[in-house]
Parts: sequence; C-alpha cells; structure tokens
Amino acid sequence: MSGERNANTDGHVEPDFAQAFKELARGEGAATAMENHLDALEKKIKEMLAKAEEDEKALDSRPKSSANDPSTSEEHKPAA
Repeated sequence: MSGERNANTDGHVEPDFAQAFKELARGEGAATAMENHLDALEKKIKEMLAKAEEDEKALDSRPKSSANDPSTSEEHKPAA
C-alpha cells in the first residue's frame, strides 16, 4: 500500500489525497448507478402492483353468478 501514501521531506507520511478522491468519485458513480437501477426496479414494481390491483378489481366486479351458471360453462354450449 505504499502507493497510497507519500513521505514528505521530514519523513512524515501523508495520505495520497488524489488517489482517495479518485476512489471516492468512482464510489459515488457506482452509488448513483445503483440508485438509478433501484429507481427503475421500484417503478416496475409499482406498475406491476397497479396492474394486479386493476385485475383484482375487475375480477371482483364480475358477476359471481356467471361462474356458477351452467348455461355459460363450456359443457353446456352447443358444439360448433
């Protein structure tokens, strides 16, 4: 890890700030990319939930008697 630290003339070791800033910028870029990906996933999840709620309401609004009505079942329809 000697590349991360520089010794000045009195022998005192200082961190390599340029390298730290590069790594910080790379980390910030990765975090931004992850946030964007999570936002896209959240949007898709919300769309799927909205569609599921629509489908559930559509099923609930259908007359329940049609499911039990023998005149609408496939067995009682005339053959084509």
